Amino acid sequence: MKITRRTASALFAAAPALLLPRKSAAQDELPAIERGPFDGSAESLRAYRIPEWFRDAKFGIWAHWGPQSAAEFGDWYARNIYIQDSGQYKYHVERYGHPSKFGHKDICQLWKGDKFDPGRLMQLYKKAGAKYFMSMGVHHDNFDLWNSKFQPRWNAVATGPKKDIVGLWRKAAGDSGLKFAVSEHLSNSYNWFAVSHQSDKTGSLAGVKYDGADPAYNDLYHPFPNDQPAPSNAMSRDAPFSWQRQWFLRIKDLVDNYHPDLLYTDGGIPFGDVGLKLVSHYYNVNARLHGGKVDGIFTSKTAKDCERGTCALDIERGIANEILPDPWQTDTCIGNWHYKKGIAYKTPKTVVDMLCDIVSRNGNLMLNFPLPNSGMLDDDELKVLDGITRWMAVNGEGIFGTRPWKVSGNNTPPPGDRQQGFNERNRKDLTAADIRYTTKNGVLYVFVMGWPDPGRPHELAQLALGGKPGAGKVRRVELLGHKGNLKFTQNETALAVELPNEKPCDYAVTLKIEGA
Repeated sequence: MKITRRTASALFAAAPALLLPRKSAAQDELPAIERGPFDGSAESLRAYRIPEWFRDAKFGIWAHWGPQSAAEFGDWYARNIYIQDSGQYKYHVERYGHPSKFGHKDICQLWKGDKFDPGRLMQLYKKAGAKYFMSMGVHHDNFDLWNSKFQPRWNAVATGPKKDIVGLWRKAAGDSGLKFAVSEHLSNSYNWFAVSHQSDKTGSLAGVKYDGADPAYNDLYHPFPNDQPAPSNAMSRDAPFSWQRQWFLRIKDLVDNYHPDLLYTDGGIPFGDVGLKLVSHYYNVNARLHGGKVDGIFTSKTAKDCERGTCALDIERGIANEILPDPWQTDTCIGNWHYKKGIAYKTPKTVVDMLCDIVSRNGNLMLNFPLPNSGMLDDDELKVLDGITRWMAVNGEGIFGTRPWKVSGNNTPPPGDRQQGFNERNRKDLTAADIRYTTKNGVLYVFVMGWPDPGRPHELAQLALGGKPGAGKVRRVELLGHKGNLKFTQNETALAVELPNEKPCDYAVTLKIEGA
């Protein structure tokens, strides 16, 4: 056979396909899901209800930790090193070299976790009040953090730390009596990683393809058509069925082997019916493990997904503006999602302010402490965690197992401010003028979000007799962390409480009120 230039070009273009296994009829279908109360349809999932443990938990801690943490230079590192104008590209080229040679595949080899001690970390998290813990399972970077059956080369057992990270976290959570959650960010990966197939637009290496274009790494960067421009929306889920099926197989593998109490997805339920089948499978497996009762939670960031059963709403880096009828969750971070060296973290005061706001509105706080490459919290993170721990030791009674009162507090967002996701950047520190409420066992807990001026009673107008929202006659007032009852008066104007000279803790203080 004579090999012409045209024939050679055609063979080269077909090379990625030739490297992949021949497609069978079964690859056009999804495997069967676990039998149980849900059949994969949206209609059946409407019968789902959020379990009580999630309503009671209120506070969880997350380790958003994976191979991108090896560079210790912030979130989305695996994507942004392929965007020439980004700060992470410039940092990467200076430290590691050009991404046509040294890319994310090589960063994965640098992730070691040589100081990773999940048992020690879990004890710190439990002491800080966490009732559930979340391990990242897989980020957009297509690298699984467990012994993955369907991603055999790019997983944490085969590459990097050579450890079953999800499995180790799961054991540590179980040993500490915490519920176990896993996050998956995989569905967006196909489009998110498309930039790895591109090249510099300017400079001495303009036009030289990045390492994502090498078909030898299709299992990490995806066999994305090299002549197709990278999508403008990195979080798009406009992917072929072959990728949707791969997502289903891998997350099903995660569910079947690690049985998380909560499964978080980064976005709405992915891929239409494919996603609904996965959610159904997860709930059915969970029901089998709990005597026929579904005790697990799937979260979605799309409110419409959770309007009728189905899931729990998750709000990224934001807080609901009102009391929501069903429990929900904020997920946020004390810094960047992936570790970034030298970044300024949220203070314990900021975390406590957010927690009280969230719990007063029927929500939970899932707080990420990003781990560096070593797998151990840095000194500044330990200080933040210690501040939260000290506050929880005094005030946790007003947080855990509580429910919202008639109103969440004494103020509401200004008219027109209905943003929920990503609204935390607009927050200001709360003060003694700000009040938040929770209830439990007939007791009203009042969070005064700062220490009031000494020398005069602190007035709570919403707890006036006969006023709005309607408080009963107060019989007793205590201050958590202070021994003995407090003196108070209550009339048609306000409940006025005499506070002690010394505050029992930093940040918010909690009044425990009977009768209101």
